[in-house]
Amino acid sequence: MTFPVERLTLPNGLRVLLTPDRSAPVIGVAVVYDVGIRSEPEGRTGFAHLFEHLMFQGSANLEKLAHFRHVQGSGGTFNGSTHFDYTDYYETLPANALDRALFLEADRMRGPRLTEENLRNQVDVVKEEIRVNVMNRPYGGFPWLRLPPVMFNTFPNAHDGYGSFDDLEAATVADAEEFFSKYYAAGNAILVVAGDIDLAETTCMVEHHFGDVPARPAPVRPDFAEPDLGAERYSTYTDPLAPLPALAAGWRVPDPISDLEAFLPYVVLAEVLTDGDAARLVERLVLNDRLVTSLGGYVSFMGEPFAVRDPTAFLLQAHLPPGGDVARVLAVIDEECARIATDGLAEGELARTKARMAANLLRDTDAVLGRALQMAVLEQQRGEPELLGALPGRIGDVTEEAVVHAASTLVPARRATVEVVPGGAQ
Repeated sequence: MTFPVERLTLPNGLRVLLTPDRSAPVIGVAVVYDVGIRSEPEGRTGFAHLFEHLMFQGSANLEKLAHFRHVQGSGGTFNGSTHFDYTDYYETLPANALDRALFLEADRMRGPRLTEENLRNQVDVVKEEIRVNVMNRPYGGFPWLRLPPVMFNTFPNAHDGYGSFDDLEAATVADAEEFFSKYYAAGNAILVVAGDIDLAETTCMVEHHFGDVPARPAPVRPDFAEPDLGAERYSTYTDPLAPLPALAAGWRVPDPISDLEAFLPYVVLAEVLTDGDAARLVERLVLNDRLVTSLGGYVSFMGEPFAVRDPTAFLLQAHLPPGGDVARVLAVIDEECARIATDGLAEGELARTKARMAANLLRDTDAVLGRALQMAVLEQQRGEPELLGALPGRIGDVTEEAVVHAASTLVPARRATVEVVPGGAQ
């Protein structure tokens, strides 16, 4: 499947993708900045996410909450999110509200309202989010906050992306201004407009709203690469709210950007092992041996294999019944991976998996906002938004031999594991 893409780059460095779809009077607008959790400095854990919150607190020409009123008053929805390698802001709106959406995004690209009042307020909001999602929730932050510090050695890859309360409270307006100046440059951003648009008219709107955003050079992105594990790593912690034991295991995978051909078999293997009752590990661990109550497998800590840079990981996570045997679960995982490596896949197993994955990829791109967001990240990380339409075919080209090889690399010596000891029943 192919999606039409019109490209332009403004004099200030902003890259723009326009992808028309006249099937419904709806538009999706996405702005992706090339800054994420890995980019935040030491002593400022959680700052990328905190700054995402600040981008909703008023902007160059709009008071606090005005962005909310303008989008919702137009019948639209909006949000933003912080990831390891990028931060996104987006809206879905009726097509006749495009001019308004572009004004709103351009206005905060010129400058959010970075005041002491806004900063202190949003520090409190983020701290409450951490309390709700991590501290006061069973398995909070598991495994995306718990596994990276076991698997990685460097601060960018290993630190807590939600942030410590001490670091968040120590943040200053000067820190926010420096972060904005460095990372929120027009040249460090991608704008995508998808949906019911006229190309010529939309181009004029984009140039009108974004053309006078000051030009600043995009920062040089550091190399976050780390060597693979040379020996098994294992960590445990007690979750006082967790009622049952759990585990998460991760293995490093090839670079998803520079070696997509070697990376894709791991994405397929995750589905072979865990997606559906017929999947290898589901059948063995859940249905037959009853060693776990739930099981998941995916690539990248946030489960977004085509929106992450190196280094990242292949992950398996499971919740166990009371008194469950974590060592036995890991042994079964090793056995099943070794069985694939030795005996290959069953007849029809790979074809069934790839067909399901292709259908899911097509479904995810059906909505104009999903299309806009994914194209923005593909442009940001690869300069290849056209890959969105090509992914089902690329998945279809993955061979059994490649999946077998991927399974052969999932060995204990390359594994990092986190075990959750339940404290909720004590």
